[in-house]
Amino acid sequence: MSKTVLIADDEPNIVISLEFLLEQAGYQVLVAHDGQEALEAIQRQPPDLVLLDVMLPRLSGFDVCQKIRENPDWQHMRVVMLTAKGREVEISKGLALGANAYITKPFSTQELLAQIGAQLAVE
Repeated sequence: MSKTVLIADDEPNIVISLEFLLEQAGYQVLVAHDGQEALEAIQRQPPDLVLLDVMLPRLSGFDVCQKIRENPDWQHMRVVMLTAKGREVEISKGLALGANAYITKPFSTQELLAQIGAQLAVE
Protein backbone atom coordinates (compact mmCIF):
# COMPACT_ATOMS: atom_id res chain seq x y z
CA MET A 1 0.00 0.00 0.00
CA SER A 2 1.34 3.42 -0.91
CA LYS A 3 2.16 6.04 1.72
CA THR A 4 -0.05 9.10 2.09
CA VAL A 5 1.34 12.63 2.03
CA LEU A 6 -0.67 15.72 2.97
CA ILE A 7 0.45 18.92 1.24
CA ALA A 8 -0.52 21.96 3.35
CA ASP A 9 0.29 25.07 1.30
CA ASP A 10 -1.74 28.07 0.18
CA GLU A 11 0.24 28.73 -3.03
CA PRO A 12 -1.65 27.00 -5.91
CA ASN A 13 1.41 26.68 -8.18
CA ILE A 14 3.40 24.92 -5.47
CA VAL A 15 0.50 22.62 -4.60
CA ILE A 16 0.00 21.62 -8.25
CA SER A 17 3.69 20.89 -8.83
CA LEU A 18 4.12 19.02 -5.53
CA GLU A 19 0.98 17.01 -6.10
CA PHE A 20 2.21 15.96 -9.56
CA LEU A 21 5.72 15.19 -8.29
CA LEU A 22 4.49 13.06 -5.38
CA GLU A 23 1.89 11.16 -7.41
CA GLN A 24 4.57 10.36 -10.00
CA ALA A 25 6.71 9.01 -7.14
CA GLY A 26 3.86 6.69 -6.11
CA TYR A 27 2.43 8.51 -3.11
CA GLN A 28 -1.25 9.04 -2.36
CA VAL A 29 -1.69 12.82 -2.04
CA LEU A 30 -4.07 14.90 0.06
CA VAL A 31 -4.18 18.71 -0.15
CA ALA A 32 -5.06 21.45 2.35
CA HIS A 33 -4.94 25.17 1.57
CA ASP A 34 -4.81 26.51 5.13
CA GLY A 35 -3.86 25.35 8.60
CA GLN A 36 -7.39 24.62 9.78
CA GLU A 37 -8.09 22.59 6.64
CA ALA A 38 -4.85 20.66 7.25
CA LEU A 39 -5.94 19.66 10.77
CA GLU A 40 -9.37 18.62 9.49
CA ALA A 41 -7.77 16.50 6.75
CA ILE A 42 -5.48 14.86 9.33
CA GLN A 43 -8.47 14.04 11.55
CA ARG A 44 -10.38 12.52 8.60
CA GLN A 45 -7.49 10.48 7.21
CA PRO A 46 -4.18 10.67 9.08
CA PRO A 47 -1.38 10.80 6.50
CA ASP A 48 2.03 9.18 6.92
CA LEU A 49 3.73 12.53 6.30
CA VAL A 50 2.70 16.20 6.24
CA LEU A 51 4.48 18.72 3.99
CA LEU A 52 3.74 21.89 5.91
CA ASP A 53 4.19 25.51 4.88
CA VAL A 54 4.76 27.94 7.77
CA MET A 55 2.79 30.87 6.34
CA LEU A 56 -0.74 29.50 6.09
CA PRO A 57 -4.08 31.28 6.48
CA ARG A 58 -6.19 30.63 9.63
CA LEU A 59 -3.54 28.56 11.48
CA SER A 60 0.20 28.82 10.87
CA GLY A 61 2.30 25.77 10.02
CA PHE A 62 3.96 26.15 13.42
CA ASP A 63 0.52 25.90 15.11
CA VAL A 64 -0.43 22.87 13.01
CA CYS A 65 2.87 21.14 13.83
CA GLN A 66 2.34 21.80 17.54
CA LYS A 67 -1.21 20.39 17.43
CA ILE A 68 0.02 17.26 15.59
CA ARG A 69 2.64 16.68 18.29
CA GLU A 70 0.12 17.25 21.10
CA ASN A 71 -2.10 14.42 19.83
CA PRO A 72 -0.88 10.97 21.03
CA ASP A 73 -2.61 9.27 18.08
CA TRP A 74 -0.46 11.24 15.61
CA GLN A 75 2.97 10.61 17.15
CA HIS A 76 3.97 8.36 14.23
CA MET A 77 3.21 11.10 11.68
CA ARG A 78 6.27 12.64 10.02
CA VAL A 79 6.25 16.43 9.58
CA VAL A 80 8.42 18.21 7.02
CA MET A 81 8.27 22.00 7.10
CA LEU A 82 8.55 23.32 3.52
CA THR A 83 8.71 27.09 3.59
CA ALA A 84 10.31 30.33 2.48
CA LYS A 85 10.89 31.15 6.16
CA GLY A 86 14.55 30.14 6.34
CA ARG A 87 16.05 32.20 9.14
CA GLU A 88 17.84 30.24 11.84
CA VAL A 89 15.24 31.24 14.46
CA GLU A 90 12.39 29.89 12.31
CA ILE A 91 14.20 26.64 11.56
CA SER A 92 14.92 26.18 15.28
CA LYS A 93 11.29 26.90 16.16
CA GLY A 94 9.98 24.39 13.60
CA LEU A 95 12.28 21.64 14.84
CA ALA A 96 11.57 22.51 18.49
CA LEU A 97 7.83 22.16 17.82
CA GLY A 98 8.42 18.64 16.54
CA ALA A 99 9.07 18.90 12.80
CA ASN A 100 11.19 15.99 11.59
CA ALA A 101 12.83 18.09 8.87
CA TYR A 102 12.88 21.69 7.64
CA ILE A 103 13.34 22.50 3.95
CA THR A 104 13.46 26.06 2.64
CA LYS A 105 12.01 27.30 -0.66
CA PRO A 106 13.20 27.33 -3.34
CA PHE A 107 13.99 23.64 -3.05
CA SER A 108 15.36 20.86 -5.22
CA THR A 109 12.67 18.32 -6.14
CA GLN A 110 15.25 15.51 -5.89
CA GLU A 111 16.24 16.66 -2.40
CA LEU A 112 12.59 16.88 -1.37
CA LEU A 113 11.80 13.38 -2.64
CA ALA A 114 14.92 12.03 -0.93
CA GLN A 115 13.90 13.67 2.36
CA ILE A 116 10.33 12.33 2.11
CA GLY A 117 11.67 8.84 1.33
CA ALA A 118 14.08 9.03 4.26
CA GLN A 119 11.37 10.24 6.65
CA LEU A 120 8.94 7.50 5.60
CA ALA A 121 11.65 4.83 5.91
CA VAL A 122 12.08 5.71 9.61
CA GLU A 123 8.80 4.09 10.68
